[in-house]
Amino acid sequence: MTSSIQQPIPDAHSAPREFLEHLYRVAVERALPLASMGAFLPAPPKGRTLVLGAGKAGGSMAQALEALWPADAALSGLVVTRYGHIPPRPEGLASRIELVEAAHPVPDQAGLDAAQRILALTQGLTADDLVLCLISGGGSSLLTLPAEGLTLADKQRINTQLLESGAHIGEMNCVRKHLSRIKGGRLAAACAPAQVVTLTISDVPGDDPAVIASGPTVPDASSCADALAILDRYRIEVPAPVRARLESGALETPKPGDPVFEGHVTQVIAAPQQSLEAAAAAARAAGIPAHILSDEIEGESREVGKVHGALARAVALRGAPFARPCVILSGGETTVTIRPRQPGQAKGRGGRAGEFCLGLAGALAGREGVWALAADTDGIDGVEDNAGAIVTPDTLRRAEAAGAKLADHLDRNDAYGYFDAIGDLLVTGPTHTNVNDFRALLIL
Repeated sequence: MTSSIQQPIPDAHSAPREFLEHLYRVAVERALPLASMGAFLPAPPKGRTLVLGAGKAGGSMAQALEALWPADAALSGLVVTRYGHIPPRPEGLASRIELVEAAHPVPDQAGLDAAQRILALTQGLTADDLVLCLISGGGSSLLTLPAEGLTLADKQRINTQLLESGAHIGEMNCVRKHLSRIKGGRLAAACAPAQVVTLTISDVPGDDPAVIASGPTVPDASSCADALAILDRYRIEVPAPVRARLESGALETPKPGDPVFEGHVTQVIAAPQQSLEAAAAAARAAGIPAHILSDEIEGESREVGKVHGALARAVALRGAPFARPCVILSGGETTVTIRPRQPGQAKGRGGRAGEFCLGLAGALAGREGVWALAADTDGIDGVEDNAGAIVTPDTLRRAEAAGAKLADHLDRNDAYGYFDAIGDLLVTGPTHTNVNDFRALLIL
């Protein structure tokens, strides 16, 4: 993506779609690690500096560190990111950190191999050494190392079922931590006695480092009992020996107050609220008042879309609770519960942002003067090639003309097919950061 900060801001009245896309780009650029990492870097240690990391922003975080770390100070390590998410290397930037790729959101052998190598690199560290951990959203899948008694196939099945269950990110990561040999603070424990400094980009409501990528370097307050309750709630089975170890507490994670974390530092270098504030500032600079609802909105994507639609209708019809024109912004992490398919029904495609847009379009029912964009800030909505979608006053009419019925697409979770039929997918490619959902509604 090209820089948007210095570019002219499109006029919201004559080019509403371009205006919303500009706000999205501004939000993404605020979360790029090179812009903020320097303020959080420690001094080089007496010993060596080891870099370990995982996440969708792993490639750009590693390159930012290489650019900012003193050229005469040693730097080495391994970071794993999603396939296709290593950014082009800036000309003249020396490569000091190895980057590898693996699968997301369902883990694969490459991710397992990377996790094993990362854990092996912690061997032989001393109190004079520094470990810089670069953690961002997506690290849970990319850094997979199943607990004893679990195979990679088991983890893939459990992960897929969690993704399709409608469980929120905190629930999913609680289970992942307790079924792992590297998450939930275990990576930090393996680094002892070295100092650990974790730099993280938040993709979770509340910016809790224990939830981001399942917190491989921070204490975990959840318990084996919590993980079991979640598995039971969503009817997800684990092998009997593993269940027994959960029941006995044998798979418990390091807790707050554990001396293994003494002297460790964790810094959130980019967060969803910062990106929403950057987008709001850009809108106001263009003369459009902006209102941020929250960066912590969760819930079923289509239902969150309906609520946003009701708010936009109130503004469009009554000028309340906000006066027109305005932009309404929100972030967070919604969920999509996959509906059972009917016999012969094609499998739907799409992610949280697209399903939000389906719910929003239905609630707006063609309301004049309302435009919207919803997208994931990593540039990938679910597992598709789009970041999200755009809703316009004539979305429903154009979709009907193209033979796409909103209810049918909702029934099979097929947001991608719906918006693809009318050319309203937002396609950006990987953005090399990840501060989760971005939603902007423009009411003129």
